[in-house]
Amino acid sequence: MGIATAVWGTGNVGRAAIRSVAAHPELDLVAVIVSNPDKAGRDAGDLADAGRDLGVVATTDVEAALTGLGGAGAVVYAVNGELRPDEALVDIRRALAAGAVVVSPSVYALYDHRGTPPELRDPVEAACRAGSSALFASGIDPGWGNDLLPALVSGLGSEIEQIRCQEIFDYSTYDAEDSVRYIVGMGQPMDYDPPMIVPGVPSMVWGGQVRLIARALGVELEDVRETSTRMPLAETVTTALGEFAAGTQGALRFEVQGIVDGEPKIVIEHVTRITAAAAPDWPQPPDGGDGAHRVIVEGRPRIEINVEATDEGGNRSAGGNATAANRLVNAIPWLRAAEPGLYDGLDVPLTPSAYLRASQPARS
Repeated sequence: MGIATAVWGTGNVGRAAIRSVAAHPELDLVAVIVSNPDKAGRDAGDLADAGRDLGVVATTDVEAALTGLGGAGAVVYAVNGELRPDEALVDIRRALAAGAVVVSPSVYALYDHRGTPPELRDPVEAACRAGSSALFASGIDPGWGNDLLPALVSGLGSEIEQIRCQEIFDYSTYDAEDSVRYIVGMGQPMDYDPPMIVPGVPSMVWGGQVRLIARALGVELEDVRETSTRMPLAETVTTALGEFAAGTQGALRFEVQGIVDGEPKIVIEHVTRITAAAAPDWPQPPDGGDGAHRVIVEGRPRIEINVEATDEGGNRSAGGNATAANRLVNAIPWLRAAEPGLYDGLDVPLTPSAYLRASQPARS
């Protein structure tokens, strides 16, 4: 028997997490938790686009699902935390106190737990102690692209002037319309203030990742700063999410900068559009697709790495979500063996895939 694992949430990350847990030879998918009663009773494979039934029926009964883990096991907490961060923390603490290790992209403030305000961190640590459990939080943009990958790539250079991590993303097919319109601000008037770039929010979300890179490189940050630029649509466009009118926001670009010696030396940058035609002079995916993740090390030598992942019919947003989910799911066996407490993207090693090994015939 593998580690009993529940997936909590069946959105963009939850779907990928279900597929990942079901495929992992060291994990057993035993529960899928949903809030929508219309999803309750449906097979997890149906909800996750797995192409087959998985024999696990979704439930709204959180207590029964956590009890089914037997006071141990694991929870992939994939519920969107953007609009309900306090409730997400309550859910995570509940799972930790019940004895489950938890992996999650939902609580930005815990990406760099060493920098998390004590009023948020201390109750989570108390839940870990109560349940002899552990938590690993990492982002969906994806987290590995803003901590492990830049740290690894930096080791290939000699003289480094700047490390820049980019997410370049076309939201036209993103399956979260409210987030696209009301958090990112696509299709809103240009005097609308997108919550994503309200002063302090970018640093709250991505500042932890800047600090993780600085910690990996052994440098002290003098400050964390933010910049942002918005561009209107030149003409009305219609996407899978509906109509976006000319003159409303069509593109958003922002940076979270780690300042060293008065200069932005560590930068997390997001370049987002509602259509590929918006802000054509801004960075684009190398092949003109709908998304890419890029790490650029300016220095000697100059190094640029582009990562393009696709899933769910060739969609790159789904591919990015899948890689983020897989990073979290693959960490569960390591986390289950770790001491109780909080862990981040530099604490948790990148685990080589167990899937291929599991498919090999046994040797005599």
